Amino acid sequence: MKNFLLIILFACGFAAFGQKPAMTHERMWMLKKIGAPALSASGKWVVFSRTETSYNSDEQSTDLWLSAADGSTEPRKITNTKGGEEGYFWHPTANQIFFSAKREGDEVAQLYRLNLDFGGEAQRLTNLSTGVSGAKISSDGKLIAFTSRVYPTAFTDSLSKKIAEDKKKIKTKARVYTSFPIRYWDSWLDEKQTHIFVMDVTTAKPTPKNIFSQVSLVESKGFQLGAFDIAPDGSTIVFSATTEYNTSAYRSPTSHLYSLPVTGGEAKLVSDETTDYGQVQFSEDGKYLMSTGHVNGNKIYYLNHLYRFAWPSMSGRTELAVGLDRPINDMQISGESIYASIEDQGVDRAIQISIESGEVKPLFGGESGSVTGLSVSNGVVAYTYQHIAAPAEVFTYVGGKRIGISKANDAVLASLDLPKPEVFWTKSSRGKMIRSTILRPAGFDASKKYPLFVLMHGGPAISFKDVFGSRWNPYVLGSSDYVLVMTDYTGSVGYGEKFAQDIQFDPFKGPGNEILEAAADAIKRYPFIDASRQAAGGASYGGHLANWMQATTSHFKCLIAHAGLVNSEVQWGTSDVIWGRELMNGSAPWVPTKTWKEQNPMRFAANFKTPMLLTVGENDFRVPINNTLENWSIHQRLQIPSKLIVFPGENHWILSPDNSKFHYQEVRNWLGEYLK
Repeated sequence: MKNFLLIILFACGFAAFGQKPAMTHERMWMLKKIGAPALSASGKWVVFSRTETSYNSDEQSTDLWLSAADGSTEPRKITNTKGGEEGYFWHPTANQIFFSAKREGDEVAQLYRLNLDFGGEAQRLTNLSTGVSGAKISSDGKLIAFTSRVYPTAFTDSLSKKIAEDKKKIKTKARVYTSFPIRYWDSWLDEKQTHIFVMDVTTAKPTPKNIFSQVSLVESKGFQLGAFDIAPDGSTIVFSATTEYNTSAYRSPTSHLYSLPVTGGEAKLVSDETTDYGQVQFSEDGKYLMSTGHVNGNKIYYLNHLYRFAWPSMSGRTELAVGLDRPINDMQISGESIYASIEDQGVDRAIQISIESGEVKPLFGGESGSVTGLSVSNGVVAYTYQHIAAPAEVFTYVGGKRIGISKANDAVLASLDLPKPEVFWTKSSRGKMIRSTILRPAGFDASKKYPLFVLMHGGPAISFKDVFGSRWNPYVLGSSDYVLVMTDYTGSVGYGEKFAQDIQFDPFKGPGNEILEAAADAIKRYPFIDASRQAAGGASYGGHLANWMQATTSHFKCLIAHAGLVNSEVQWGTSDVIWGRELMNGSAPWVPTKTWKEQNPMRFAANFKTPMLLTVGENDFRVPINNTLENWSIHQRLQIPSKLIVFPGENHWILSPDNSKFHYQEVRNWLGEYLK
């Protein structure tokens, strides 16, 4: 009902003012969220999740929707419960969908089966106290394997429950550690490990079994499971895992490939000991195993390569897609091909890789937007597509034709003024071609002069892709008031491995100069930008760069930093990850490398003078709150106009709708105050 009223209000706005309204936080937040598609084995049907959003979390709901893949039927809702479904997939031969969900009263997600032939409610298949995630089904449909986080020695659910109950009785709540890491993003780590369970779903009462009970790898303090897949004959599981996670304070852990019978036993190492392996997938005919990986070294960033092994011998390792030089987002194997989404100069496009020859062919996408979440069956490709002005929707690609399936937000987006972004390239002073995106304000008037907001992305190993974002949505930030410029500085991905690696030993100066040069180029190109009114801001690495701008230039009227470091040395010691920071700066902080000395914003605090807004989540362990507090102290000590906003309960991202709305309001208020 709320969404319907919003559409009516939009329509009334058109009649009253004669033009489409701009994007606001309310409009952005109320857009429906669409999950990745899953095709039936025949390729006839596609299922996806759809979230009905609300500022009240109790009113928000996520359900599964079903549609004909050729678009001949309108999507229909096939679940209707409070607990949302995720990790959904089809039975390979039956008309059944499996998914995990936390239904009413559940503390953790369980596995369910929905039989579409019979209708009615889904059947619950598990009742594990530790929950279910990442489930996969064997090619014959008899076996399901999934992961669950358990205590290392708890190989039965009854033992897991007993250990959990005993821990609750301990009055002392101290956390005790003897190795690194101890935190991750917003959580303190505990002794739990992720194990693989299997269950026979052909029985009347499927019983999950932890098949790691005899796997000696789990005895290591540094054990951490990666990805897994089930061999097509259903006899074996291959997984990636490391036993070196506890060494991540002083080196990059390496994950190897292991095989394990579905009946359990000892895991067998089946890969070399130098490559760090990640994704694993079998070919449908069982002849090959594919895996992504790279050799760990002293670089800040490595591009994953795609390898093919003969199965079950694991011989004849062959690299596929040689020379691709682009990150693979996700992939699915169907027939004789690997279908993959890759990131390429600000867009995500789909490619097809021959399993036999390794040849790469473009499939679709590439001019704009983002193609991800591929699902392939019987010659049909389903995927999500989004772009900067529209969140993800499900599409299918059938016989060379693109078909819109979900279309959940089309009507609302059509009612808004969402200027099309423009891409321009700047040749930097270092001779590199740097890509930027410029976005005009809603209700754009070429005769006016607009202030410029330079938005800087995090990472650094990401990019300003042509995707829809809710954290720093440029349409909400710019509205009808500001021009936005978003630059992919050195260190961004999608431009080749070397471009991403070149940020090493130059974390802020080089990228900062490129951002300034791109902004200057935009001002030359676009006469509607008012060069006298400029601001800059960003989050995470973008926040780091905002602090670097504070330290090195008085170019901007104001600055904004969310979750930004001001002191690289303190960040090294308090973040949840540290080794990559040594690689970036050339050594540990107590070794006075050129980078530590010359590219730490705090060392140039005497230069700080620009008004600055500082925001941070109190539970952010990636860029802990101490960095923002230190920055705040510097600004207050130097009597620089500044504002500090701390969000209790939030982490690296401001996720709750009310906090997000407040954050956007404060950012726009800050811009409004100094870009008048």
